[in-house]
Amino acid sequence: MRQAAGIAGALYLVTFLAGIPPALFLYRDVVVAGADALTASANGGIQWGALLDVVNACACVGTAVVLFPVLRRCRVRFGEALALGFVTARVLEAAIIFVGVVSLLSLVALRTGPTAARGMGGMLLTVHEWTVLLGPGLIPAFNAALLGWLLYRANLIPRMIPALGLLGAPLLATSAALSVLGVNRPGTVLSDLAVAPIFVWELSLGVYLLGWGFRPAAVAALTPSR
Repeated sequence: MRQAAGIAGALYLVTFLAGIPPALFLYRDVVVAGADALTASANGGIQWGALLDVVNACACVGTAVVLFPVLRRCRVRFGEALALGFVTARVLEAAIIFVGVVSLLSLVALRTGPTAARGMGGMLLTVHEWTVLLGPGLIPAFNAALLGWLLYRANLIPRMIPALGLLGAPLLATSAALSVLGVNRPGTVLSDLAVAPIFVWELSLGVYLLGWGFRPAAVAALTPSR
């Protein structure tokens, strides 16, 4: 249990280390350039960002795989179904990240292709923007709701940490839904306020699991492994 908690915590921190640089600066030039992205920024930033996004996606799946054997034993109604739902949502998040990576790497390839093909650049950038909204921008809300509820009810970690996830889940989902409807845009004050609890929840979860692991009393109360 201690080893599983430590690995899960480390993987959560990897998602921060790998996910923040592309979002903050590696993709900045190409996102700002919009339709002119084919000629507006160097390929190096995109390629490094794509590599880090791949690491981020793999770490996302890793957190679910490591935590599932623990979560399925929680004495919570529909606990195993919720645990499986968490794994599914985490895999879906990773898959959407990969779609965004493919779109940007395709953009790099088009830069060296025929001029006629360069009209695809704006479309590929739009695909990436939607994957950012629907992947890291929406799926973490479902992750927080499922994982947060299991951890809160099983008391495997201090309840203040999953409470942040349970608070942030509806806020993030609402913000993403408004963005899909065109009422809100990423980067606004509403979007920043909505993502803040989820950011703190995942960061504190990673740090706590890596540093302290699961509470021994709560582990003892889990159903026997099968």
